[in-house]
Amino acid sequence: MLAPDESPAQRLGSSPCLLPKSRRGARRLPAPRENSRVCLRAQTGQTPGPVTPLSSLLLFLTTVGHSAQARPLNTLLHSTGYFIHDTLDIIFNHQSRSSWEYLVHHAMAISAFTSLIITGRFLVAAMLLLLVEVSNIFLTIRMLLKMSNVPSPALYEANKYLNLVIYFAFRLAPQAYLTWYFLRYVEVQGQGAFLTANLLLLDAMILMYFSRLLRSDFFPSLHKGAAGRDVDGEKFLID
Repeated sequence: MLAPDESPAQRLGSSPCLLPKSRRGARRLPAPRENSRVCLRAQTGQTPGPVTPLSSLLLFLTTVGHSAQARPLNTLLHSTGYFIHDTLDIIFNHQSRSSWEYLVHHAMAISAFTSLIITGRFLVAAMLLLLVEVSNIFLTIRMLLKMSNVPSPALYEANKYLNLVIYFAFRLAPQAYLTWYFLRYVEVQGQGAFLTANLLLLDAMILMYFSRLLRSDFFPSLHKGAAGRDVDGEKFLID
């Protein structure tokens, strides 16, 4: 737990240090036979998706003694530390080219959250925005089911529909509300304009990922026809 007398800069710097244990745990997982490029990040780079929402929620709930502003600020500092840690992991594990979308997303998150930490504004909006990470829990379960050698079609089918509901409830709906709020009520200059531009870019990424999810799980024929190619000429994994 972060000490209450630490400054925001100290907390932001120490937050990435909380993640290496989960990274080392992921390295112990048996290597799957397929999707080796994507699995490489899961085993040597990317911290599992549920870490961000669960650890941030735990931090928020266990800082009851702090002020109303300190609780979301601590959560925001921890989440920013996660994105910094994962960005460094991607770079140091030489996954930048295959994981460029993660780098773009993390750069947007780090810059936006840092501006909120410095100004202390829009902290409630940041907490709402972090809800999108809850869907990563079910997306990670989906990825593990696809990578595993143990067939579980019933579980995958159930998670497929649950993914759809969770994605809408925790990604699309909060993101749509925040975009509407910023466009309607927040000033279109300075920090307001910067955050609005970040939200619009994030809207495009979320809708793109949602279309990939729909094509892969519900319209496999379109998924086969729409699969692109990466810079190496291999099929780009869109699911």
